[in-house]
Amino acid sequence: MKILKLLKKISLIGILFLIFGLCKVNAQGCVAIRGFSSSNSLMGEEGVLVKGDFAVGTNFRYFQSFRHFRGTHEETNRVANGTQVINDSYFVDISFNYAVTNRLYATILLPFASHVRSSMYEHGGNPPNGLGERHITRSSGLSDMRLGVGYWLINDNLKPYNFAVGAGIKLPTGDYSYMDTFYNQGPNRDQDIESVVDQSIQLGDGGVGFNLDFQGYYMLSHSFTLTTSLFYLFNPEVTNGVLTRGSTTNEFSVPDQFAAQLGALYAPNIKGVNFYLGGRIEGIPSSDLIGSSDGYRRPGYAISIDPGINYSTNNLSLSLNVPIALERNRTQSFLDKKRTSETGVFTQGDAAFADYLINFNLTYRFRNNKNRGVDFNMVH
Repeated sequence: MKILKLLKKISLIGILFLIFGLCKVNAQGCVAIRGFSSSNSLMGEEGVLVKGDFAVGTNFRYFQSFRHFRGTHEETNRVANGTQVINDSYFVDISFNYAVTNRLYATILLPFASHVRSSMYEHGGNPPNGLGERHITRSSGLSDMRLGVGYWLINDNLKPYNFAVGAGIKLPTGDYSYMDTFYNQGPNRDQDIESVVDQSIQLGDGGVGFNLDFQGYYMLSHSFTLTTSLFYLFNPEVTNGVLTRGSTTNEFSVPDQFAAQLGALYAPNIKGVNFYLGGRIEGIPSSDLIGSSDGYRRPGYAISIDPGINYSTNNLSLSLNVPIALERNRTQSFLDKKRTSETGVFTQGDAAFADYLINFNLTYRFRNNKNRGVDFNMVH
């Protein structure tokens, strides 16, 4: 009981800290993580999956990144001069969730992505020294799939709260050396060449990783429920062997990723409808927790306020969230810090971020026939 009380306090403290102190499922821009929790058995108002239940879900996300930040400072001149990089990114995740028991569940996630990147500096250079011609590069296909399991810690359906811990593995199924055409290349800028696209629109990172995640809820009343979801992906590999465009020594890093989502659900007196308001943070750290942090990466994070609406009826659950960025920070990378130390001159790269993210989720539950008579609103 003492452990459960401690977990309850930790969750509430974490929620309050992140909402008031920070107020990020794919990061908004060039600092891009490629997924969130690998395991999830929540079905909105319908509660969690019960033994033998199977759920299929699809999640669609879109953002356009175009605002350049170096640290937390926005370089507004990039948009004003028309030299900004513009990434239009589309993601579709297909998930399969199965409740092995009332507490143990498993998940398979198949992610797909499509990116269109528009820039000048990659196609002859930004003016006044470059040609000033804007062209696009693209990538599309399967990203890095995930396999995961999770376990609800409390075996008491009458409790107004519960917490689940999860673990998963990320497989390098996405192309991490995707190539496209770059224009105005060569000494005379008169060649079109095939080369690897920017790291932000690569479909995968090329490494085998593993993640830990935590989720929980606390029902304050019939109308209000606090929720939390925390995620960290460990990528022990240093680099993936792919050289960045135009480099003979610098390879793409295989970075860690992190994300946290905390907020509250409000259920008005409208059947099947509830509203969500919370905060999220997501990003890529400058240094990995396991292994070296060498190689090229754009570390940073985005903090967003996250409003949403959910609707569920029978076995179908739908949700729409539109996180709006409050703070964007392109932090110093491992290589930035190394150059700063070697030269004595502070070095920090930039990255493009989005203003908002559109996130739509649809999930359908196939109930175990033995659960037909269960009141799912009482199962947590």
